[in-house]
Amino acid sequence: MPAASRPRRADARRNRAAILAAAEAVFSEHGMSAPTEEIAARAGVAIGTVFRHFPSKEALRSAAKRDLLARLAAEAAALRRSADPAVALFDFFVHVVDQAAAKKTVTGLLGDQGCDPHAGSPATTLRREVEVLLANAKQAGAVREELSGAEVMAVLAATSDAALRSGWGYDLQQRALAIVFNGLRPPPG
Repeated sequence: MPAASRPRRADARRNRAAILAAAEAVFSEHGMSAPTEEIAARAGVAIGTVFRHFPSKEALRSAAKRDLLARLAAEAAALRRSADPAVALFDFFVHVVDQAAAKKTVTGLLGDQGCDPHAGSPATTLRREVEVLLANAKQAGAVREELSGAEVMAVLAATSDAALRSGWGYDLQQRALAIVFNGLRPPPG
């Protein structure tokens, strides 16, 4: 492999990473309809470079969504490995709602997460990780036995959407999460 081709490939990888990071930031600030030109400017590349890596705005949106879903799945997996099973699901819930309040992309992703049926997709991986957190929480007696992963994802999406749309402050967010968590926990007795 000629030495001259390696820097281009390394540059291409750096450009792609910069574009995806800029896309996440811009989409977080302005929603998924943000202009591609702003993403290019934030990434420090020409608009042509963006379209060389992502042939359409939809391809860029899809790649940014996949990256964020993969990151959320990795965060859920890390909690599953390191946190107390009785609190890991709740910790993940708080983390996602915190991100949703700051990032418009999170809410859209959670609402769309059922749209990618491919095994091994980031959406599928995230659903599986949440289901494992849920199973571990059930085993620890921390949540209702009858809860399903789909129900938890729906509540997570709805709570995240409310945090974004209502502009919750920290206190309101904590009170709302306490209400949601009380609904997830087994009834006393």
